[in-house]
Amino acid sequence: MGRLSGVEREELWDRWEAGESQRSIGRHLGRSPSTVRAHLLSGGWRRPGPSREWCDLRLSVADREEISRGLARNESLRSIARRLGRAPSTVSREVKVNGGLVKYRATVAHRASRMRAKRPKSGKLAECPRLREAVEEKLLFWWSPGQISRWLVHAYPDDEEMRVSHETIYQSLFVQGRGALRTELWRSLRTGRAVRRPQGRPKSTKGQIRDMVMISQRPAEVEDRAVPGHWEGDLIIGTRNSAIGTLVERQTRYVMLFHVPDTTAESVRVALTATVKKLPEHLWQSLTWDQGKEMAQHATFTIDTGVQVYFCDPKSPWQRGSNENTNGLLRQYFPKGTDLSKHTQHVLDQAAYSLNTRPRQTLRDMTPSDKLAEVLQ
Repeated sequence: MGRLSGVEREELWDRWEAGESQRSIGRHLGRSPSTVRAHLLSGGWRRPGPSREWCDLRLSVADREEISRGLARNESLRSIARRLGRAPSTVSREVKVNGGLVKYRATVAHRASRMRAKRPKSGKLAECPRLREAVEEKLLFWWSPGQISRWLVHAYPDDEEMRVSHETIYQSLFVQGRGALRTELWRSLRTGRAVRRPQGRPKSTKGQIRDMVMISQRPAEVEDRAVPGHWEGDLIIGTRNSAIGTLVERQTRYVMLFHVPDTTAESVRVALTATVKKLPEHLWQSLTWDQGKEMAQHATFTIDTGVQVYFCDPKSPWQRGSNENTNGLLRQYFPKGTDLSKHTQHVLDQAAYSLNTRPRQTLRDMTPSDKLAEVLQ
């Protein structure tokens, strides 16, 4: 890692916090992007705080000796705190964590306090092998850190040791010096990368579809997910004009995948019609799609199935939020830049089953399969 002067380090962090890219920062500093990245990593992607001596607000050795003498004279904690000019809760907490009224010793308490204040500390995942193994196992199944954190509470309700926040898992994967998890496990995250990057989209060149019914005309019951049977759909695209159709039910987040031989409107209509017939009719009320040419035959599809198709506004992926989220998860199974035509329907069904049996926070940690079964009862 190239050595930077103090002025250069300050400029690096100023530009990073202002939103500049690593390449741009390196260009301004006359440094390579790898040097910039190394400095950012060393700080855990955050500007290092100023180094500080022992804070005057903390209890000193003299304060702790006064507490020890007061306890020996059987004084109340409140009177000791008053003499020190401290809050009674500060003295009470100090005595409690350092042996109690009988075992409190000033020198031992001061040494323990300095040890507790040392940074950096070893992470919880590094100190607890059982917890680390449980987290690594779920990461290998592509569970998100948030899902793992909530699952541990349900799986080990009486074991406080088996608790870890999603932020701790992210830090262990990403931040240098906090890496208790195996380094390759960051590839199990949904994004498949250790640093989040802004995603630019090229300008759309899609043509206009005839007779579109826009999302603004969609009934309110679809928007508030009040009843089942309203779906969001899209294609995930691979090389050689290959694609996989994705469908997500808005209320239950239940996922269905279907194979399409190509991205023509005819192929998508035929495959989509066949997929619709796999579930009861009352579970197919509407379908929301973007303005892709693959849905040019939407009117014929509606006649064949009775399912009304609504189209999103241009460049508005949030109007199909459930489907967009699912497509991101599916890229773990079907990476970008690969030929998707090699996957059989059986493989697609296995991927859908994997997603449908994952707990979802938005469903209060129910799985989509369980939620759909609840709806069908």
